Amino acid sequence: MVHALIKGGAFVQQVCLKKWTVTHEAAKVGCVDILMLLLRHGGKVRGRDGHGVTPLGIAAEYGHPEILAILIEYGGDVTAQAANGDSVLYDAAGCGNLDCIDLLLQHGASPNVASLCSLLPIHRAAYEGHYLALKMFIPITSKRAIRLSGMSPVHSAADGGQADCLELLIKKGFDVNPILGCHISETYGDMRKTPLYFAVCNGDVTCTEMLLKAGAKPDLDPLRCLLVAVRAGKYELVRLLLAYGADVNCVFSIVSDTLFPTALQYCLKDEMMLRLLLNSGYHTESCFECYHDNCVTTYTWAEARSQSHQFKSATNKVTFCEFISVTWMAHLAGRVVLTLLDYVNHVHICSTLQHILERQEEWPDICDILRNPRSLKHQARLVIRKRMTLRRLNEPEFMSTVPFPPALKNFLLYKEYDIYGQMDEQ
Repeated sequence: MVHALIKGGAFVQQVCLKKWTVTHEAAKVGCVDILMLLLRHGGKVRGRDGHGVTPLGIAAEYGHPEILAILIEYGGDVTAQAANGDSVLYDAAGCGNLDCIDLLLQHGASPNVASLCSLLPIHRAAYEGHYLALKMFIPITSKRAIRLSGMSPVHSAADGGQADCLELLIKKGFDVNPILGCHISETYGDMRKTPLYFAVCNGDVTCTEMLLKAGAKPDLDPLRCLLVAVRAGKYELVRLLLAYGADVNCVFSIVSDTLFPTALQYCLKDEMMLRLLLNSGYHTESCFECYHDNCVTTYTWAEARSQSHQFKSATNKVTFCEFISVTWMAHLAGRVVLTLLDYVNHVHICSTLQHILERQEEWPDICDILRNPRSLKHQARLVIRKRMTLRRLNEPEFMSTVPFPPALKNFLLYKEYDIYGQMDEQ
């Protein structure tokens, strides 16, 4: 059919509106005979479509090594880049065809040429999950090229959810705490920096655990990974992050500058998540600190984990009683406060918070707790937990070595309130 059309005067170099030629189409479908026919009748090997892609790039993208070999033989440029900077080798990395990659490398294609988005072939292979292609790129991609790109292939593997590729990169010694270059990080509205953030954002428990076990630090991003997991309602991710030292009392003041740690804002309606945070040492006392019934203008509280965090100029920070008193959340106040009281000794309820609570069904129970001394058992738990520190309490390996009876360990870890843990055991 093609031969008949050419004989009848069909123009081989005719382009469509997107400047796509029949040579591009032949490279896409992988038909050797048609391609040879087109080339013998004037088909352009180096012709570019509307995106600046050559037939060589199309053949690489669709994984046709035979087509690639013919195009190279007829003068195809293995170093050609599309309008967006994607190289032919980058397109081949996206396909993952090892024969295509090897052929291009043999003819001089460089693995160290980045696209305009600062991506290298190694990034593409890691993101797409092409394990063998990635294994081929690792020894031939220079560390300088990766550094200049502003992004590690570890980021790419985590972003693509490719656990096998991520494991390979870790085994090959890639840093699990690389920081995204500013020119890339700024393209994300959440200011993300680390591979761990990508994994948590994707809700990927496997990649998250793999990174944490390899030494990923959970508190390197401006918006902490823990807050992302809490906001998304990912219980297993939250438990993992806390077990590996994520700061349950972190504060993200850009959105809402509060006197109490930020995580609570995202789980007021979710008792399971709320208990998970409180059991892990959330600074509950900060929820009862305010200035409505006294003239204090500066307030300092010791953070349970570090014992050193201070809030300065706290009078312009939003207190818990102010936060919970807004119309669309006030109905939650009773249940939340009753839950919080399980994790504190004696606290003062300010007049603002009391006004909200008096209209709720939990108020009699709250009054009963506030008007009576807390049990010695309750107070002992608080004192022991404070002495042990949060890092030890939240580290399963350490707690397994502590010479306490199982019942005492469970008591100290608030196992009776661990709703998620109880569901997991079932």
